[in-house]
Amino acid sequence: QVQLVESGGGLVQAGGSLRLSCAASGRTFSSSAMGWFRQAPGKEREFVAAISWSGGSISYTDSVKGRFTVSRDNAKNTMYLQMNSLKPEDTAVYYCAAKSVPWLEVGEYNYWGQGTQVTVSS
Repeated sequence: QVQLVESGGGLVQAGGSLRLSCAASGRTFSSSAMGWFRQAPGKEREFVAAISWSGGSISYTDSVKGRFTVSRDNAKNTMYLQMNSLKPEDTAVYYCAAKSVPWLEVGEYNYWGQGTQVTVSS
């Protein structure tokens, strides 16, 4: 089992920045690929970004490329999402998730956090 706790959400004006954190416990964090997802009101949950166990493989959805940066610190069992140039359409609940495998290309996200709200005002 792994437990995931997100933090860092809040209210920010368009063009501003936030950094989300995802603290993991209960399993070997460094052997897990991790991801960020988001769900806006009335919409399906969507993929935002993912990072392999070593950080050597990273993926983003097109709408956040150049604005968001995913990273991890395996010594601290924590993953981050730096969000810059935020837009109102980035408003959503952001979730972190973990796989049981180290790589992005295989496996499913088996573990999920409770989510943190990000609201971007225009």
